[in-house]
Amino acid sequence: MNTQIIFKIDKKLKKKAMAKAQHEGIAFASILKLATKAFVDGDLTLELVGSKKFNAKTTREVKSALKDISQGKNLSPGFASAKDAIKFLKA
Repeated sequence: MNTQIIFKIDKKLKKKAMAKAQHEGIAFASILKLATKAFVDGDLTLELVGSKKFNAKTTREVKSALKDISQGKNLSPGFASAKDAIKFLKA
């Protein structure tokens, strides 16, 4: 016996998903059925990751550091050993 599931989804997302399914030659309903089965069988796992935002000061510092890295500024040289790194730090 089958049952029907109804849920809301963004119209643009649905259109893109249906177009991709059609391009792959499979019905969109089959995609949803396969995804549900994979989820139940443990072959599909989902993780929700919250995005953390920096405060204004940290954002400025990170942007400045990334700019320096791209320009090759304010970088320490590579070291062959820990002794070389300690010598550099003490200098």
